[in-house]
Amino acid sequence: MKQLFLAIDSTGYPTCWLSWQEAVTQEVLGKVSYGFGDFEFTFRGGGNRRTGQNSSVTLKSILVLNGRNRAARQHSAIPLSNQSLFERDRYTCAYCGAVQPRGLTRDHIVPISRGGSDSWLNVCAACRTCNTRKGARLLEELGWELLYLPYAPNHHEGLLLQNRRILCDQMELLKPMLPKHSRLVT
Repeated sequence: MKQLFLAIDSTGYPTCWLSWQEAVTQEVLGKVSYGFGDFEFTFRGGGNRRTGQNSSVTLKSILVLNGRNRAARQHSAIPLSNQSLFERDRYTCAYCGAVQPRGLTRDHIVPISRGGSDSWLNVCAACRTCNTRKGARLLEELGWELLYLPYAPNHHEGLLLQNRRILCDQMELLKPMLPKHSRLVT
């Protein structure tokens, strides 16, 4: 099963995604207060030798864990990866506006060779043609402008970037928490 469970703390703050193994472990250890959502999954285990009964655990798609997760509230940086970058930029070249689900590259707006950094605020999605034409030059040298501004995703956007199989009830919980400038959800 590739479906992930959305874990939220007791205050309603989304903290992370759990694999089915992690979710079952949290339930068995008594760390799940309750679950809610439109989807329910049942996992069956082995049989008890004495009673002959098979074990099973049923979980909802959104799990409320006991306590508060202070670590998630510290707004740790979202890891920068090409896949996350392309999703943030909606598979759109920042220079020509071409939408390409494949063949995009990571471009450093200020090239690393010219003092730029490999960070969310200095990278954008670019088609191969534009990235090759730009090379190690600055936008001012080419007379180019960005079609959209890069930004660093917040924790909630990071959750969307980490999971490609988000269920509709999980999305409905996360959607109102996204900043207004987010390009991840229309």
